Amino acid sequence: IPIMNPAPLSTPAPVTLPVRSIPGSYGLPLVGPIADRLDYFWFQKPENFFTKRMEKHKSTVFRTNVPPCFPFFGSVNPNVVAVLDVKSFSHLFDMEIVEKANVLVGDFMPSVVYTGDMRVCAYLDTSEPKHAQIKNFSQDILKRGSKTWVPTLLKELDTMFTTFEADLSKSNTASLLPALQKFLFNFFSLTILGADPSVSPEIANSGYIFLDSWLAIQLAPTVSIGVLQPLEEILVHSFAYPFFLVKGNYEKLVQFVKNEAKEVLSRAQTEFQLTEQEAIHNLWFILGFNAFGGFSIFLPTLLGNLGDEKNADMQEKLRKEVRDKVGVNPENLSFESVKEMELVQSFVYETLRLSPPVPSQYARARKDFKLSSHDSVYEIKKGELLRGYQPLVMKDPKVFDEPEKFVLERFTKEKGKELLNYLFWSNGPQTGRPTESNKQCAAKDMVTLTASLIVAYIFQKYDSVSFSSGSLTSVKKAS
Repeated sequence: IPIMNPAPLSTPAPVTLPVRSIPGSYGLPLVGPIADRLDYFWFQKPENFFTKRMEKHKSTVFRTNVPPCFPFFGSVNPNVVAVLDVKSFSHLFDMEIVEKANVLVGDFMPSVVYTGDMRVCAYLDTSEPKHAQIKNFSQDILKRGSKTWVPTLLKELDTMFTTFEADLSKSNTASLLPALQKFLFNFFSLTILGADPSVSPEIANSGYIFLDSWLAIQLAPTVSIGVLQPLEEILVHSFAYPFFLVKGNYEKLVQFVKNEAKEVLSRAQTEFQLTEQEAIHNLWFILGFNAFGGFSIFLPTLLGNLGDEKNADMQEKLRKEVRDKVGVNPENLSFESVKEMELVQSFVYETLRLSPPVPSQYARARKDFKLSSHDSVYEIKKGELLRGYQPLVMKDPKVFDEPEKFVLERFTKEKGKELLNYLFWSNGPQTGRPTESNKQCAAKDMVTLTASLIVAYIFQKYDSVSFSSGSLTSVKKAS
């Protein structure tokens, strides 16, 4: 799909829109944030939390509190302005009016001890010189990795699906996540780090578990993990966990990079003027948080949509397109060949629309400005924190027809290509370009192409697949 010029992210508000005070409130100190936190995690859950407030205030823009908060987050201000339609949400990516320093997960920031006592690129604003160095480094990594990306992906997919088939032969079900995460860890180590986990049996067998625990312990105060309430509120959302719980395993990952990714580390220092420590910890954040973490959420959803028994007709359409374009020979798969698969790409985009792997986006007002929704204008003051919840934003009925429904063909033909201007999942629109002057995911296009390759691989290999409750339940090999 050709890159189109993205829609303007924040244009002056049309004079026909009324200026409105931002509805909602933060409530009484301590009491308001705690009440909202309990609604968010316990009584309502995130999507219902935002939906109910939209209905109450008759606005997609309003004031509220989001976790974490008191008792042991005294330095965190939970006050946010929620922006929940496509038009207001787009302001989060206009770097002229917002800044992104230390707001990856809102006003809460995990301790820098998790990343070598330094702020990695995700926590830097575009105005900070180090941001450009690291962003350019990350884009260089992806460019170089792209040379071996497809053959490495296909090899690791063969290994994973061989495991799945063996599990199916034994118990008629194959759990997705363990094999999937091992596949992701190996694949990204080989393509991003240029390092082979098999040289270290411990890293090969447990590296993905080390990453899981490192990620989980940082983000625990801000996510729901499904533990019986009120235990989750008391034990998970009330305080930050100390680094020493994962320190030993993280240091093993750091040592693995030092030993096995010397070429990447050398380029970081000679071509991008980063220190070895800056390179190591940014590499693990890129690999662990962005790539491994993002795909660990995204791929089970993608496969679940693909293998849902209700979607048998969709499988048939996707299989036909794949076989028509590349047959059943995996050597025919490439970035270029999947770009010709309009339905496959639309399937990937529609999955990202309804289930973005990172559901929340934050930005802090760099200056006073006027924020527009579809029907009103609101005055935002410098320093105010904005929060968008993408699963709702991407169901904006003024942009997407039948927004709650999974529509395979949504992003096909000219109308579908135009809609890509409003598909936000990567810290910017799908038609945007990651650069050192914005915070858009450097691997935005690699993500969608890789997901498309996985879908194409499956329909080269199988006539049909079934997934249910996080497991592969059946496959029918290509006839």
